[in-house]
Amino acid sequence: MPAEQNSYAQVPADYFAKRGLRRYAGVASLWALGVGAVISGHYSGWNLGLLAGGWGGLALAALVIAVMYLGLVFCIAEMGAALPHTGGAYSFARASMGPWGGFITGLCENVEYVLTPAVVVSFLATYLAAVFDTPTAWLPAYWVAGYAVFVGLNVRGVELSFRVTVIVTLAALACLAVFWISALPVAEFKRFALNIGAAPDGTAIELPNGDGPLLPFGIKGAFAALPFAVWLFLAIEQLPLAAEESMDPSRDMPRGIIAGLLTLFASAGLILWLNPSVAPGSFKLGVSGEPLLDGFRATFGEGLAKTLALVACVGLIASFHTILFAKGRQIYSLSRAGYFPEWLSRTHGTRRTPHHRRTASTMPITIARPFPLQGKRQAK
Repeated sequence: MPAEQNSYAQVPADYFAKRGLRRYAGVASLWALGVGAVISGHYSGWNLGLLAGGWGGLALAALVIAVMYLGLVFCIAEMGAALPHTGGAYSFARASMGPWGGFITGLCENVEYVLTPAVVVSFLATYLAAVFDTPTAWLPAYWVAGYAVFVGLNVRGVELSFRVTVIVTLAALACLAVFWISALPVAEFKRFALNIGAAPDGTAIELPNGDGPLLPFGIKGAFAALPFAVWLFLAIEQLPLAAEESMDPSRDMPRGIIAGLLTLFASAGLILWLNPSVAPGSFKLGVSGEPLLDGFRATFGEGLAKTLALVACVGLIASFHTILFAKGRQIYSLSRAGYFPEWLSRTHGTRRTPHHRRTASTMPITIARPFPLQGKRQAK
């Protein structure tokens, strides 16, 4: 295969020694990483699908996405055990489709991991602004502070990063559990969740007394709600990016990702049922930037709701922190393979985390060989 061999370049013997990661994560850490990456989508984002498809349309869309993610997770669980490389989906694509397939997949993934934390931190800033009555002009200060703190945590070391991940994920689920328990006694599904109707021109209108149709916009509304239903599960696919920091990826990776998805199934079902079933209802929730805070206002009142909303920020922090972890590892893996500048994959001598400090280098690499399997294949 001369053409394939020409796509690779030789690297010095110490190339990978300067790019080593530390193994630390077990099943609990991987579960927390997967759930934590997604959990912000149970706080904000999903609710925008209510006006697109009504409650029934969003529920149907969520069911479709859940089935799709179930298939995806089973595939990832198997491939993550067979190819335990930090690149995740990029690694799978490169192993099966070669350098160009890996490059295209890695670039698309990179776009996801750059944009997703930006969206999450904007939701976080909205929650904090509501709690502290912050003027809109000051929202960028929350964005900058979020990146500064959590990039720092990820650089500090994998042990600290995973400990923080477990703590904030458990806290995020606990906050959701408080809402579920408080909403159960006051939930009025027909009145609040079904308060969206369709006007003659096809736009959404509010039904003051509720009792509207499950599918006010028909099946078309369910299709329109699909992009918003994705928020309930988006980013659990990042888990294989931690494969090289897992203690036993062939055993722990499948257990962690499947347990994480089952947790998300339960959480998504409860939030989709209970949050629209309390005031202000689906119609107003469909344009809200902080739907969980709106739910807390209905169950605890305005004063206590702000305190609980501050706690609720933990859920957004969990996703922001874990997706930044994924972003760093994804950039690291593409750099180590030669697609991005090679200095981006150098790891700290003690902490063994990518610290992205540029150093002088004379290595003439274009695409390195991060996978021993490919190296052996070339030798043949």
